[in-house]
Amino acid sequence: MKMSIILGIDPGSRFTGYGVIKQQGRSFTYLGSGCIKALSQGEDLASRLQTIFAGVSEIILQFKPDMFAIEQVFMAKNPDSALKLGQARGAAIVAATNSGLTIAEYSARQIKQAVVGTGGADKSQVQHMVKTILKLAGTPQADAADALAVALCHGHSHESLTKLAGQASKVVRGRLR
Repeated sequence: MKMSIILGIDPGSRFTGYGVIKQQGRSFTYLGSGCIKALSQGEDLASRLQTIFAGVSEIILQFKPDMFAIEQVFMAKNPDSALKLGQARGAAIVAATNSGLTIAEYSARQIKQAVVGTGGADKSQVQHMVKTILKLAGTPQADAADALAVALCHGHSHESLTKLAGQASKVVRGRLR
């Protein structure tokens, strides 16, 4: 059974959550999580994007993930906020691609569905399920829990696709081997 290390990112222009898990089959193990605080380098957006890029790059060096998953941009009520979120995602994605990682993207609804079982779950439900699935002693901070949920969503999706690919290779001209 192949083991993978998955880095999940919950992007934000002020706080970017990250979560790292190890997956072996259907089993998940917590490796680390936290938040990149992009406020300490100054209030201008360029400095915050640099902090996100450097932070994600450092996490990649530390944990050496095989897979990278990130939450897609959702259309917020404030277009300016959506643009800043998109730029924060871009900084994280460039850090991942510079490290040779393939990018997987999931909507907030897909992530919640994979972890909680309903796409309309709230933050506290996501935190609770992440804590339960990963057998954590305490409840992770909201941004870190969201990032761990992104990683778990990718793990579930990757496992399902791997199984489907295995089943498809057994089918020859409409018959099972």
